[in-house]
Amino acid sequence: DDAQVTIVVPTHGEPAHVPPGAILVDDGSCPAVAGSTVRLDANRGPGAARNAGLAAVATPLVAFVDADVRVPTGWLADLLPHFDDDRVGLVAPRVRSRPAAGPLGRWERRHSPLDLGPDPARVRAGSRVSYVPAAAIVCRVDAVRQVGGFDETLRFGEDVDLVWRLDAAGWRCRYEPAVEAEHDPRPNWRAWARQRIGYGSSAAPLSRRHPGALAPVRVSGWSAAVWGLCILGRPVLAAAGTAATGAALVRKLPDVPPRTAFGLATTGTLLAGEQLAAAVRRAWWPIVALAAIRSARTRRMLVAALLAAGHPLRVVDDLAYSIGVWRGVARERTVAPLVPDLTSWPGRSTPSTSVAEPLPSTG
Repeated sequence: DDAQVTIVVPTHGEPAHVPPGAILVDDGSCPAVAGSTVRLDANRGPGAARNAGLAAVATPLVAFVDADVRVPTGWLADLLPHFDDDRVGLVAPRVRSRPAAGPLGRWERRHSPLDLGPDPARVRAGSRVSYVPAAAIVCRVDAVRQVGGFDETLRFGEDVDLVWRLDAAGWRCRYEPAVEAEHDPRPNWRAWARQRIGYGSSAAPLSRRHPGALAPVRVSGWSAAVWGLCILGRPVLAAAGTAATGAALVRKLPDVPPRTAFGLATTGTLLAGEQLAAAVRRAWWPIVALAAIRSARTRRMLVAALLAAGHPLRVVDDLAYSIGVWRGVARERTVAPLVPDLTSWPGRSTPSTSVAEPLPSTG
């Protein structure tokens, strides 16, 4: 029941929405936020503000809700039953952008990085839902305290980091889209771009804390080789590689009809192409753009990656995110967020799924 839950709302500046009875944490606002429960003397970031609120919680569960997020009446009813399983440490609702007029509002409604879709899932690195934003989450207090709370050194990505540390500690994290919260969209394009750049900046520090959990693309080595041959202008060899991939999958999946196995291999290769194109836009475009100055083939590859985005705003979105990625790479002195994860080369026993994990975008 709701009495088991304390809501914590971190804010820097006047909050847009505060649920009744919530602990309001003023993260060093100037002037101070009237009516705040806890106040930090300086702005220390969302992780520190949530930890300060957590310290004042006496209930077994805590709900973290950002100050620009609206939660519906009775929103906890479909989330709390998950905690009947003692292994569950975190449950997150779906977070959608509030409907707003104009191209920015429409884009955010359909493509907000906080919106992880309509299907429920277990949340863990490398899976279909690899993270959830802390814009609205419910956590078991003991679980969050056990792993040390949010990492206060992270200004972005602190929610991704918490989910992965909970999972590593043996707690289960779940995504429950039957409940929908709404966050306010950014008021203008400048604020929108600044948000996306900030999200991208989390990739490098997260890669240091969770080696191997991040990659701009995760695909089968076979699929990567096929697309490499296409880029090199070897379509016949690429077709042969696709056929070889299908044949290998037939051997690995003896209980699956050969036609189905070949179909899976072909679909996997096509999906890998989409993921590689996204990686060009979200991580590799500075390298590709430099190479394109002298290489017509690379120019064609860059144009293909841009066209594969399907919408000009997708290109802008991805490039803004990439600026953040490269800033983080320079600051952290690591290239980990730029290195692809190539799996299932010939001879390995695990069949390839050719599914890439996107870089996390956090709330």
